[in-house]
Amino acid sequence: MPDTLRQDQDPEVTLITPSAPISTPTHGGRAKCLQRLVRLDMPVPRTVALRFDTVHRIARGAMPDIDRILAEFPRGALLCVRPSSEDPDWGGPGSVLNIGMNDAAYVELSDSIGADAASSLYQRFVMAYAIHVARLDPDVFEEIDGTGQDGLSEALRCYEEEAEEPFPQDPARQLAEVLRSMARAWDGTTARLLRQAKGAPVDAGLGLIVQQMALGLGIGECGSGVLQLVNSETGLPQITGRYLSQSQGREALQRGQKSLFLECDPRGPSLEEIAPEAFEQLKQYAAFMREKLRAEMQIEFTLENGSVHILDGVRVKRSARAALRIAVRLAEEGIISRQEAVMRVEPRGLSELLHRQIDPEAERDVLGRGVAASPGAATGRIVFSSSEAQASAARGEPCVLVRRETSPEDVRGMHAAVAVLTERGGITSHAAVIGRGLGLPCVVGAVRMGFRLHDKLLLAEDGRRFREGDIITVDGSSGQILAGAPKTIEAALDDAFQTFMSWADAERDIGIRANADTPADATTARNFAAQGIGLCRTEHMFFEAERITPMREMIFADSPDDRKAALARLLPMQRADFIELFRIMEGMPVCIRLFDPPLHEFLPSDRAGMRDLAEALDLPVSDVTRRVESMGEYNPMLGMRGVRLGIAVPEIYDMQARAIFEATLEASRDGAPVVPEIMLPLVSACREVELVRSRIDAVAAAVRHERGRDFDYSLGVMVETPRACLRADEIAQHAHFLSFGTNDLTQMTYGLSRDDAGRFMSDYVQQGVFPEDPFHRLDAEGVGELIRIGVRRGRQGNGGVMLSVCGEHGGNPESIAFCRSVGIDYVSCSPFRVPVARLAAAQLAIQDKMG
Repeated sequence: MPDTLRQDQDPEVTLITPSAPISTPTHGGRAKCLQRLVRLDMPVPRTVALRFDTVHRIARGAMPDIDRILAEFPRGALLCVRPSSEDPDWGGPGSVLNIGMNDAAYVELSDSIGADAASSLYQRFVMAYAIHVARLDPDVFEEIDGTGQDGLSEALRCYEEEAEEPFPQDPARQLAEVLRSMARAWDGTTARLLRQAKGAPVDAGLGLIVQQMALGLGIGECGSGVLQLVNSETGLPQITGRYLSQSQGREALQRGQKSLFLECDPRGPSLEEIAPEAFEQLKQYAAFMREKLRAEMQIEFTLENGSVHILDGVRVKRSARAALRIAVRLAEEGIISRQEAVMRVEPRGLSELLHRQIDPEAERDVLGRGVAASPGAATGRIVFSSSEAQASAARGEPCVLVRRETSPEDVRGMHAAVAVLTERGGITSHAAVIGRGLGLPCVVGAVRMGFRLHDKLLLAEDGRRFREGDIITVDGSSGQILAGAPKTIEAALDDAFQTFMSWADAERDIGIRANADTPADATTARNFAAQGIGLCRTEHMFFEAERITPMREMIFADSPDDRKAALARLLPMQRADFIELFRIMEGMPVCIRLFDPPLHEFLPSDRAGMRDLAEALDLPVSDVTRRVESMGEYNPMLGMRGVRLGIAVPEIYDMQARAIFEATLEASRDGAPVVPEIMLPLVSACREVELVRSRIDAVAAAVRHERGRDFDYSLGVMVETPRACLRADEIAQHAHFLSFGTNDLTQMTYGLSRDDAGRFMSDYVQQGVFPEDPFHRLDAEGVGELIRIGVRRGRQGNGGVMLSVCGEHGGNPESIAFCRSVGIDYVSCSPFRVPVARLAAAQLAIQDKMG
């Protein structure tokens, strides 16, 4: 055999040796991994690698020197060609085995390994070549029943009949056609679309490797299989894989019951029993690869007369929970550093650990799709109203709340449901925000389904009808709605998770708080190690049954004294809410946003509700109807809400401030002193802050005088209008902190309704109008520019001002990167997104340290 080809002789062909110039960006991950295995002195068959640019030229018709490739292998050796893309997840054309098999090789192999084995090798190659290279009708070849010489003769006859020529006998022609077919398959439109869907760049390259076959068929113990030392789903140590005698490639994984177990197993025969020495060798190779390649690896191997050949090594495919456990074990054993372990887990993948998920192996009967608004999966009976959801929960029956869109009135129903599905809405709509806060699977904006609530009917995209009580499953991770109850996998937060997150916290340099409106939210936030509450929305506290009536009385009051009387009934309830929040978050900051929504949201919209309210207020229905209609606004989200309401109806903020201060004193009796943060929503002018602050200071002075005790508090502004960003220097002079409310700020900057944007946002993203939904990932160029201005001017006006982001963007890794870059002190997000934010922030800090 000739000496190894030098690069200067033929740069297109590279024999894989320890020192060969091979890299993942030029030859692909498989070629690079095989070189690493060669360096570890593994029994890897002789292999040649073709570069990305060589394969691209092959697709265009320019072939490399095939004779030079063949000269690298012993005369008459059978070869296989495998794809080698930069990332194995991007896929590629299927491998083709036994290249070089022809009539002469058949005669020669019949003498050495037997006629049956030689016939099987030849027939496999003929069928693979016919289907994948010559592109002949696969049905013709898949119908061949015969084996041995009869099967081979039938395959050759079918090939000649379909191709109208004899099966090619020249190994050089066979190899050239295989290379051309695989190169062109990679460049095909379908393949491009599939890999782009997996995140591959449009111009992603493909390398090809040509490897000498270890036959896997013949005399003695021959076969093939795969082995790994860890369970791909759990990440726990477990020898996993299968072996199949007289087989090639990955047939062991495809042949079901005919395959053998690896370890001794009561369920059937095993490789350990029939070839104990080979099994022990494979375990040693896998452990050596794990240590030297610093990853859990899956070995693809072939036995040839009992001798082990390692054909390939790839990183073990893993679920999110397995990825985390594997990273922790590798770090604890000193194979990788803690920082590298933190970098090896995808932040968004943590959602799989925090929520129940649909089993990847489960069948999916998809009824429709929408925006994946809150991760996790849940199954329940369809209900169409909040009252039905509460009744279902009382009966102990899991239910899915189906609404056109949710409002604050639906919060109790959402608490009772196991999942939520809405026709309208986007990533920051009411259902999405509350769903994430509750850890409730939620799909919104399912506009292609039919929501006929009056008929209590849900129509699937394909026209199927589902009525109240029918069982469906909401997959908030994928945005799919499924029929029935597919198998699910439970959430798992074990010691490995806690260890891993402690490593992440040691690295990050930005604070992570939680948006929490209820004691349950606060408990979740505490369990997920949030560093306080960055946004407590107080309006959700007013929709409880015993609170909605005095709230409505306050709205209908004709004078300040009447309003105060109604609010006096709400004061002890608000105070109790805040006491519980403060006690749960003892020692941590709690930022409370004062009342924000327009008052009409608390009023009934249907005739029955009007009658109930008229009865409660002892007023004629006509008066109630007229009053409700008079409070309607053309654009209520830009109307009398937030701080505007606090100035026009100051008694509301007076009551809330008193409740906060009295709760502060009460909660401070038993534990660490509470220092509440009070936040004014929807500010756009400095004077608004001055007016409200003077009243809040007056309430604080009154409470101090009445109780004879002192306390501290800070007052800040929610920056969610473009004007507040532009005037941040003035506003910051009257505030201790500025918190950018990116949901409303995005809405106002774009002129987009965050509740309606889901109707067209996917079209906008697909057509490149926006690179991503701006309510999902912070728009660094537009909205981000306003935040940069706000940060710079805010610190000019008040050098000690605390700066934060408390919109849903706070849980998005790309948005956290932006927040760090502009000098934000902390981000706040839904409780169940806190671990995701903690990990994303840690990875960003590690990346900076690494340069």
